[in-house]
Amino acid sequence: MCGIAGILLASDSADTRPLRAIEQMTAALRHRGPDGEAFWVNCESGVAFGHRRLAIVDLSEAGRQPMHSESGRYVITFNGEIYNFRDLRRELESTGHHFRSASDTEVMLAAVESWGLEKALTRFAGMFALGLWDLKTRTLHLARDRMGKKPLYVASTRDALVFASELKAINRFPGFCQELDVDAAAAMLSKGWVPDDSCIWRGVFKLPPGSVLSVTAAEFSGE
Repeated sequence: MCGIAGILLASDSADTRPLRAIEQMTAALRHRGPDGEAFWVNCESGVAFGHRRLAIVDLSEAGRQPMHSESGRYVITFNGEIYNFRDLRRELESTGHHFRSASDTEVMLAAVESWGLEKALTRFAGMFALGLWDLKTRTLHLARDRMGKKPLYVASTRDALVFASELKAINRFPGFCQELDVDAAAAMLSKGWVPDDSCIWRGVFKLPPGSVLSVTAAEFSGE
């Protein structure tokens, strides 16, 4: 398994210093990816991605994330495995795509560039949770596989939207307040578990399986 984390600042946030928290958020996921750590920060857009790597498909540095697409339009941080990526790669190569790595991550990016995100997601056979930044439209896309095998938590604060593979990473964001969700706590006490669409902390939710959340900084307000 790998670990992913990300930050999107609200459009009215003039202070980009919170983006530095991506390092602490990603460090909290060290146990999920012992093979490396990397970050991508774009202060102009107010967005940052982090990734802890467990190298399985491509062990080289070429498979390192966060990764840019061939055109440079997209940046992805991805946790999971795409089982049919070799078939997709051959299909994309037949249309002129060139690959510099043997990773499924690069194939995902090429698929998004060729077919668009919505169609690309329907072609991925596997388990995944991802954050994708579109530099052209300045849009953050978050997505999970249909079975929900890979976790993805999302939280909003006064100044930012943050996401991560685990709650402990979200807790590292300085603007996040650990306020107990009373309803979720009651469900835990009465049923022994928290509903899938809830979280023990107020203001946090699990992205539902098979869903996509798309948001721009202009649309997002932490208030």
